[in-house]
Amino acid sequence: MNLDEKRIINIISNNDEASIKTSKLLIKKLNNKGFIVPQKYDRNAELNICIGGDGAFLRTIHKYKFSDIPFTGINTGHLGFFQEILPKNIDEFINKYIEHDYVIENIFLVNANIYTKTNCFKLFGVNEIVLKGIKSKVVHLEIFIDDNHLEKFSGDGIIISTPAGSTAYNFSSGGSIVYPSLKTLQITPLSPISSRVYRSLLNSIIVPGGFTVTIKPEYRYENSILAVVDGIELKYDDIIKVDFIVPTKTISKLNFDKNMYWNNLKSKFL
Repeated sequence: MNLDEKRIINIISNNDEASIKTSKLLIKKLNNKGFIVPQKYDRNAELNICIGGDGAFLRTIHKYKFSDIPFTGINTGHLGFFQEILPKNIDEFINKYIEHDYVIENIFLVNANIYTKTNCFKLFGVNEIVLKGIKSKVVHLEIFIDDNHLEKFSGDGIIISTPAGSTAYNFSSGGSIVYPSLKTLQITPLSPISSRVYRSLLNSIIVPGGFTVTIKPEYRYENSILAVVDGIELKYDDIIKVDFIVPTKTISKLNFDKNMYWNNLKSKFL
């Protein structure tokens, strides 16, 4: 490494004992290799390393506004689907990074534009954006795909997930697993009710990323809807409609093993 070249790496860690211990060890090893690890987040860094579980990874992305700096993760949590590096493999990770032995993957996001009677709010999610009833109340929603009416939904709510998020809340709710490189949105019902009045689909639908998914609450429910973005609840009054698209904005993630996705699926779910 060129000694005159400042190579900055951000480390964002959970506050639990295992994460703090791993963070201190990683900082020491990176410093020994000539990298600079700032005390505060540096927007001139070349890499963001998240230490914790998947929750830490998602919080970091939201906190730093979907930064263009690539992300990678060290797993000190439970599932760790985003966090592919184990603490015991830190040396191997650093060596591979220095040798550029990795690929950069683009992770597609989901964008929701929430239209109210007076405003429009823009949300971005990594895993999913969910529309559901306040206090788990049943909601009634009209769902359209590119202005084509799909269904008159009744139930707990609707998940709109990304491919990356298809293995999260979506999967636990009966949705399909979608490979991360596919540009799609998935519409997954939560506890759908099918009756003579409401004809709710019982399974998820996967649509191309170029389509717009529109959800309109019935007038009685315009103030009874929660938007849940990667697990964070948001409340808006007088919702008229919500448009979901795959935005041009993506985030970048380092992948050090081309088989990691399939290994993760097998080890985490089977």
